[in-house]
Amino acid sequence: MIHALEYFLAIAQVGSFSRVARARNVAVSSVTRKLDWLEAELAVKLLHRSSRVVLLTDAGEAFLPRARTILAELAGAREQMAALYADPRGLLTVTAPSAFGRRYVAPAVAEFLKKHPLVEIDLHVSDDIVDLVAQRVDVAIRIGELPDSDLLATRLASAHRSVCASPAYLAAHGRPASLADLLDHNCLTVGLPVPAVWWSFEGVNRGQPLPVRGNLRCDDTDSLLKALLGGLGICHMANWLVGDDIRAGNLIALFPDARPPRTMAPPAIHAVRMPGRSHTGKTQLLIDHLRQYFAALPSWDRDLTP
Repeated sequence: MIHALEYFLAIAQVGSFSRVARARNVAVSSVTRKLDWLEAELAVKLLHRSSRVVLLTDAGEAFLPRARTILAELAGAREQMAALYADPRGLLTVTAPSAFGRRYVAPAVAEFLKKHPLVEIDLHVSDDIVDLVAQRVDVAIRIGELPDSDLLATRLASAHRSVCASPAYLAAHGRPASLADLLDHNCLTVGLPVPAVWWSFEGVNRGQPLPVRGNLRCDDTDSLLKALLGGLGICHMANWLVGDDIRAGNLIALFPDARPPRTMAPPAIHAVRMPGRSHTGKTQLLIDHLRQYFAALPSWDRDLTP
């Protein structure tokens, strides 16, 4: 299987069975047999073959990135197995959103480095969405729906949100009886454009974000949290950010049964990486650590009912 995939990728790159055979010092018939076997296994034709040219079929074009991913995963598995018998070492670059990175990723990384002191980590805490390839990032923490891409994602935790306000704000302005009543309140939100996950609820406004208004927009969620705790308005914030304050009574969850529209992907926090990077073994070791670290945390979604 591995040789067949390797031959397929090589032929797709150079467009010739004979050139691949010469490069690998094998007979052309051996390369042909491997490709015949692969096409039989997949029950599709991957290549158009003639005496002058070899071209990918539509099925071959579709299978090409999958073949790369499979081989990258196998290479990563080999590296990871080798790492079981050697202390991991070297540099990893990690990015995480600002507020979540400070609260949860930084302490998780510190625990990882205690276990693996020969590893070095460059941790970048920022709300910018980075290009993993261009900036040579090994692991990125992403919150919310993941766009379609070649990135490999590992789910770390849920990412539900709660509409909440401080007792002081509710005492001064009243408690909204329904989600639609939020339109009559001072709603704190992020800078424009507002992400679709904010103020979107199943069965409300046809699943589109409510057009709430308020006198504070900010691109820093910690700053919004301070304004929220100070009684300035109502906000729709992640439970990992406000859960402790809700349980302590500093904030009130106004609509604990509200859920995002069904058309949205289930909200979650993921660790993502590029397939085929040279640091695959160390990267997977860190991701496994993060998954175990977050699994051991108390759920920030628990006990948020008023």
